[in-house]
Amino acid sequence: MNMETQLDPMKDDLPLMANTSYMLVKHYVLDLDVDFKSKVIEGSIVLFLETGSKYRQTSIAGKECCQSQFDETCKMRVSEPCHVPVINVSTCLSKTEYSDFAVSGKEEEATSDENSNHSNSEQASGISSSKDCSDTENHGNKDFLLVLDCCDLSVLKVEEVDVAAVSGTEKFTRSAKLTGASKELENLRNLIVHELVTLPADHWKEQLHYFTHCSQAPGCGELLFSTGTWSLEIRKSGIRTPADFPHAIRIWYKTKPEGRSVTWTADQSGRPCVYTMGSPINNRALFPCQEPPVALSTWQASVRAASGFVVLMSGENSAEPVQLREGMLSWYYYVSMPMPASTFTIAVGCWQEVKQQSFKQTAAETNTEFSLPSSQTDFSPHIIFLSQSVLPGGSHLCGTRLCHEIAHAWFGLAIGARDWTEEWISEGFATFLEDIFWARAQQQLSHDEIKGQQELKALLRWRRLRDEVQNSEEELQVLRPKKESTGELSESGASVVKYGLKAEKIFMQVHYLKGYFLLRSLARTIGEASYLASLRKFVIKFHGQLVLSQDFLSMLLEDIPQQKKAGLTVESIFQNWLDTSGIPKPLLEEGETWKDCQLVQQVSGEVTKWIQTNRRIRKSSKKKMKQDEVVFQQLLPDQLVLLLESLLEEKTLCPRILQCLERTYQLREQDAEVRHRWCELVIKHKYEPGYGDIERFLREDQAMGVYLYGELMVNEDAKQQELARKCFAAAQEHMDASSAKVVAEMLF
Repeated sequence: MNMETQLDPMKDDLPLMANTSYMLVKHYVLDLDVDFKSKVIEGSIVLFLETGSKYRQTSIAGKECCQSQFDETCKMRVSEPCHVPVINVSTCLSKTEYSDFAVSGKEEEATSDENSNHSNSEQASGISSSKDCSDTENHGNKDFLLVLDCCDLSVLKVEEVDVAAVSGTEKFTRSAKLTGASKELENLRNLIVHELVTLPADHWKEQLHYFTHCSQAPGCGELLFSTGTWSLEIRKSGIRTPADFPHAIRIWYKTKPEGRSVTWTADQSGRPCVYTMGSPINNRALFPCQEPPVALSTWQASVRAASGFVVLMSGENSAEPVQLREGMLSWYYYVSMPMPASTFTIAVGCWQEVKQQSFKQTAAETNTEFSLPSSQTDFSPHIIFLSQSVLPGGSHLCGTRLCHEIAHAWFGLAIGARDWTEEWISEGFATFLEDIFWARAQQQLSHDEIKGQQELKALLRWRRLRDEVQNSEEELQVLRPKKESTGELSESGASVVKYGLKAEKIFMQVHYLKGYFLLRSLARTIGEASYLASLRKFVIKFHGQLVLSQDFLSMLLEDIPQQKKAGLTVESIFQNWLDTSGIPKPLLEEGETWKDCQLVQQVSGEVTKWIQTNRRIRKSSKKKMKQDEVVFQQLLPDQLVLLLESLLEEKTLCPRILQCLERTYQLREQDAEVRHRWCELVIKHKYEPGYGDIERFLREDQAMGVYLYGELMVNEDAKQQELARKCFAAAQEHMDASSAKVVAEMLF
């Protein structure tokens, strides 16, 4: 029975099937067409592979053993061979699944006499040898299987690429001593690929040149393949080891319109567009790839689309389109820094480019706080996706979100988590650094003003964490759910991302918030200057590598030996912050230090005024409230969020207060975070003049609006429930699958 079929694609752990311990993709060449009529991206991808760096073949009483460890370039430490205790991710292929193999005539003859039971060698090829999988009709179980992560794709053909046919590649093989006529050509091809992928970094232009030509080389024989729910498995008849497996292969495939890695939708003007959505399954529904964090690779891509469409990608070059024929443009991008396949990003639409000069002019006209560097600056066009929800309502929300995404250039891209379960390494750091970057971006602020803003932000995050902990499953609140086995892999390199497919996890911020508070606590204990110096040292030391929590924490504590005396150890941090659910003890003990913050005190004063005014109106028989009675102060966006959250704790607010509240602060014109709290107030107090604001929010701010659907249903008010269903019916087709599933469960 196939393990894959037991996984509920919307609930469980996300499987990372690729057998990276045996073979690693070092470079991808994509050659794709985007078709908006059929909502399909199709074409080919060429994979340039390297044998797993620690792979070795040892003959032990006829067994083939594969020693799997990490790629040396990542400088990782592994003390013992690792095993995944919970689930055997290696696939057992049944007879029926083998019938999906694409077999060319010659191959069929070669495999027909290879029927055999499972043997010990199958462990080497990622096939489980458990008894229930035995099937005498299985073909070629002794062959090495290359396993790739793949989902929602139609794979049409897989072939070996004849890189030896490319002129100029002879220089890579001059020193080779090849023996044996039949294997000579195969060895030659693999040697060329090996020499090509191991060229030094400063030869990247030459490397890219050869990758391009090799990717266009003719095929030299079809390979057998089979697709499962989560994987694509490829083999070559008679090839037993990764070392002998073809190191350059071409896969012809099509995406599916419902594929979870891309979103086909319309832009604000109603024109079609498609983009990678960074879904929980990453890019495996855009192209077959290796998803485990250890699989860092470079890539290049040529993408064709109809004229009028602009193709943007997360490349290092600024692409200029080439007209292929009437009505068709080709766009070319590449990256030279090895990165996870999940960072490959594409967005195709009728985009309009805002040139730097016009941006400056616009900034001056609207008096925003941004200042762009001079034109001499090198603008590498890696893409940052920002929801339209962060754009309206002033520069604050957009500015802070931009700072968060920019922080990922260091934490998430330059340094990655060795186990994706440890998301806090990326998101906690980006949340912490967001405040530091934003403070620098607002050049006119004093030190005290910056501190005030950061304390206010800390209070809002504390409230959010408190609410999330009260309203979510305990298992999803733990930052290191795999505890001691974090970072462990099965022998093939396969693993799982714990709870990676739980739909509600996408809307949780616990990894952001707990991670932020841990880093904030460390910064306060150590002192911000020392802390930032350690952070810089960490970035320099681990640039281009994958880390576990203890790599960062050990280095930090080594830098400050006095902390060990204070009882601060890696173990105590695990225990208090990363391995338990709920609010970390040190955070509870810290006390609400932000109460002393002037910005917070100012909000408290305003909340008191609103509550008193509300009481007065309710007691008063007079129809009108005198306008000169109360003067309300202007508040910053984060202060408005705190004000509305505080008023949400009041049992009753009369309609006149809500009307006055909206007018005083022009709530309909504020940013999405403020408007979300306003919508919550409208729902709580059944304030019908505000129902239009809820409808607008659910239509225009879909990702942020999921929580509001639940609120509309909980009140058991017929009008509100009707409003929720009406909005969902209109927005459903534009929502991603996970959001739609979570909302549907609330409504029906």
